[in-house]
Amino acid sequence: MWEPYALVLLAVSCWYWYDALRARESALAAGRLACERDQLQFLDETVAMQSVRPARDRHGRLRLRRHYAFEFSDPRDAGGDNRRQGVVETLGGRVESVSLEPFRLH
Repeated sequence: MWEPYALVLLAVSCWYWYDALRARESALAAGRLACERDQLQFLDETVAMQSVRPARDRHGRLRLRRHYAFEFSDPRDAGGDNRRQGVVETLGGRVESVSLEPFRLH
């Protein structure tokens, strides 16, 4: 009698994996685009998930809100120690916001 529960658990696990992969790819593209726009170097070519929590979208549907962190630097800064933090927030698979730690404009 445990088989239906195992199938439901498997289906939920597959959905979560697919949704997380889609959100991560969106966050990665958004971070890379923000760095290109400001002529910054997107370091390590990766984003790291910081948090996940349920939230409602503008239509009232329950989604997962994820915060991803990434690092960037300004290649024009000769100081060498210029790693900065950026954050991408997604809701479901859609990017909601991208923010970059302040950096010096040249």
